[in-house]
Amino acid sequence: MNKHFSRIALVGKVEDTRVADSVAALAKHLRSRGLTVFLDREATIDGLPDGLVRKPVSELGREADLIVAIGGDGTLLFAAQLALGRGVPLVGVNRGRLGFLTDVLPDEMIGDVDAVLEGRYETDARELLAARLTHADGHALESRALNDVVVQRQESGRMVELEVRIDGSFVNTHGGDGLVIASSTGSTAYALSCGGPIIHPSLGAVVIAPISPHTLSDRPIVFPRGSRIEVRLVERSGMRAQVTCDSFRLGDLESGSRLEIGPAAERITLLHPPGHDYFRLLRSKLHWGRSGRSGDEEY
Repeated sequence: MNKHFSRIALVGKVEDTRVADSVAALAKHLRSRGLTVFLDREATIDGLPDGLVRKPVSELGREADLIVAIGGDGTLLFAAQLALGRGVPLVGVNRGRLGFLTDVLPDEMIGDVDAVLEGRYETDARELLAARLTHADGHALESRALNDVVVQRQESGRMVELEVRIDGSFVNTHGGDGLVIASSTGSTAYALSCGGPIIHPSLGAVVIAPISPHTLSDRPIVFPRGSRIEVRLVERSGMRAQVTCDSFRLGDLESGSRLEIGPAAERITLLHPPGHDYFRLLRSKLHWGRSGRSGDEEY
């Protein structure tokens, strides 16, 4: 990987003043180092330095050799879409809540970004899911997901029934609010709140987690990454379901349509500060190792 980064794109929801402050501070610092900085042309922030290159947000990843996502994990997932197919690595600065993907702390942002610019970082290649939604008329929509593909009911008050096959073999008919099909990276996102397991990113496995299942025996299942998953709507249900990839809408799963999910050829590369520890991150975010007594520290 190129260890010399000179063209940096900054991505973040600057409507949040905390994000805006971090964007302005980092932009100033990067410009002081003589680096090219790309920023959304619609972003209005006080205190920005001169000489920024303003572009439509959809084009921020085209000429950059590094993207810094400032915000929560949702911001990094958006930045990942900008990096797709271009091999641009990402650094995540946490200005959100949990932040499993954005692991740089705001107070350490300048130092950690400098470390990356100087070639001191850990490379973390994350695998993606490829989703293809094919309608009855043959029209197909495709997308990629770093975290998950979610199939969720549209109408309230009734459950949706989804038939799932893995590598051509029938698995189950899931009745409930829908399904989360998550990568190892996404196992700590929506799938976790559905009772799914935490999967180490290096395993590359896939988990299917039912959302509010109708039966208690309908439990999350883990499959190898190379599995081909097919989801169809049970026609008798008379329902429709919405399909999203990393929270971005792909389309509707309707009678006669099918959703196919498998491994994507592309990968997303995350860059972590020196000394990155996945298990320390889990302990911090999930409050492991704390008894709940005042003053207790994480071990």
